[in-house]
Amino acid sequence: MKKHSIILLLTCMVSFPLLAQKNLEQVLMDIESNNKTLQAQLQSLEARKLAFKSDIRLYNPNIEYDFLKGQPFSVGNQTDILVNQAFDFPTAYSRKKELASGQSTQAELDFLSGRQGILLEAKQTMFSLIYRYKLQQQIEERKAATEKLLQDFEKKLSTGDGNILDVNKAKLQLIEINKDYQLNTAQINQLLQHLSGLNGGLDISFTATHYPDELSLPRFEELFEEMKSLDPMWRFYELESSTAKKQVEVMKAMALPKLEAGYRYQGILGATFQGFHVGTTIPLWENKYRVRQKEAELSFAGLQRVDYQNDRYYWLKQKYEQYEKLASTLQEYREVLGTLNSIAYLDKALVLGHISTIEYFMESNYFYMAYTNYLQTENEYYQVMAELLRFRL
Repeated sequence: MKKHSIILLLTCMVSFPLLAQKNLEQVLMDIESNNKTLQAQLQSLEARKLAFKSDIRLYNPNIEYDFLKGQPFSVGNQTDILVNQAFDFPTAYSRKKELASGQSTQAELDFLSGRQGILLEAKQTMFSLIYRYKLQQQIEERKAATEKLLQDFEKKLSTGDGNILDVNKAKLQLIEINKDYQLNTAQINQLLQHLSGLNGGLDISFTATHYPDELSLPRFEELFEEMKSLDPMWRFYELESSTAKKQVEVMKAMALPKLEAGYRYQGILGATFQGFHVGTTIPLWENKYRVRQKEAELSFAGLQRVDYQNDRYYWLKQKYEQYEKLASTLQEYREVLGTLNSIAYLDKALVLGHISTIEYFMESNYFYMAYTNYLQTENEYYQVMAELLRFRL
């Protein structure tokens, strides 16, 4: 491999064309529009919001008609008509309206969290593809260099200047490289298929070979405060306590008497009677344990909120520490690899006969292994950063 090839690879590590960045963002936009899970969740969101609204409506009006035929016929017939409307105690409706509003907001936050999860999965899949594309570029260059060496060894063997051992070593090395090439190609195809699945089954083209521009993450405390303000589930669990409290208030309001009012008509013995109808239902048994149940749920919601917040804090702390370690290791790799020219030196040493073929392949494999480890570290770095910034999606 020539010196300029190594320099080109290392330059690609730290640069990012604007076109590739737009490509990544465009893919995320396409997936957000085409993802079937998101489409289903959006329909479910609308259904849930309508269900919450339905709980604050009045009961259906009641109409009764009775026709009673008299015996003997001389007493005449009796006709009764009743039209009435039942409703809860007036304070219950304001409580229900507040509860429905809170539940709708929670449903929206739940949807946003699911959306972020799918977009994060898509973003990490694209980062994995970038890693595989970069690895494929390295394997192809190794493959081309080894094929050239094999041709040179075979040519020397045909003229009597070479030996069969060098030819066999080059063939074995080429077999290993071809195996890595096929495995990496299969991984690329699987990742592209997964990306298409996230895109609603529609084929999607993503060929970027560079990561987005590196973002300078704020200090942990600042990032934690940003997460608290943007994470949908953080707000979801904060609202959960408020919603549970409103449910207690609704149950207490529902424990008050229900009322009904309407119009009654009665016709009997040639006379008619008509006027207002009023009534009440006293809830002695129906809601006996409902208030206590909602109070228990309120206590549970408070504990659940604290548990989630603690979990998110320590999760973010662990990920942030992992990010810092990966950033340090990645910088060390870049500094060392940026100054190396191992392959060029090995090519020259092999031509001059200063090293054997087996030494050449051992040293070149060591360099490529280090470069592959660098690519893996780089990918882990961006994967962790994507997780840390999930709430910005």
